[in-house]
Amino acid sequence: MHLDYVILGALAVRRLSGYDMRGWMERSGRYIGYGVQLPQIYRRLAKLVERGWADFDIDARENGPDAKVYRLTGEGREALLAWARSPFEPSPRPMDPDFKLRFVFGGQLGPEIALDIVSTELEYRLKHDATTPEAPLPFTYEAQIPELDPVWAREIHTMAHENGYASAAAYIAWLQLTKARLETQIERCRDERDGRDAERHER
Repeated sequence: MHLDYVILGALAVRRLSGYDMRGWMERSGRYIGYGVQLPQIYRRLAKLVERGWADFDIDARENGPDAKVYRLTGEGREALLAWARSPFEPSPRPMDPDFKLRFVFGGQLGPEIALDIVSTELEYRLKHDATTPEAPLPFTYEAQIPELDPVWAREIHTMAHENGYASAAAYIAWLQLTKARLETQIERCRDERDGRDAERHER
């Protein structure tokens, strides 16, 4: 189901063929952490057309077969907006792709939506993720095979924990910076709107 909203979100930005959409996912879209194969994209596009959320025009191509170029319908727009504005549920897994999908394809519809998603994610991460680099490991290490040194095993596990902590800490820092940036953007838009309203009243 996430792919449906990825497609709708992409079509909100521009008209695309299935091939063009796959190309985007392989390039800049790969940073969102969501990749699918071309047949899967075509299957979902057909379902979206069947549901009335997308439609297409035939684009004649000189150097290849004609292409179906898809566009968002009014019903697709409503479905995308409903998804973007619905409550966001953070995943127990840090840096889950679901957050990026919601942030990009929901957040592109307005800074208020983006701020709500980021604030919800940040609140959850501050509450549930590791807040100290050193966590006591909950059991005694006892070698069960001769090749394992319990002291070294504990050291390796500690380093792996520190890697997770560093990643979570960097992620939380990014969420905090992004939240502040969105709040500034919303405040700027509000000031500009108030200024325009004041000018209209003066006339």
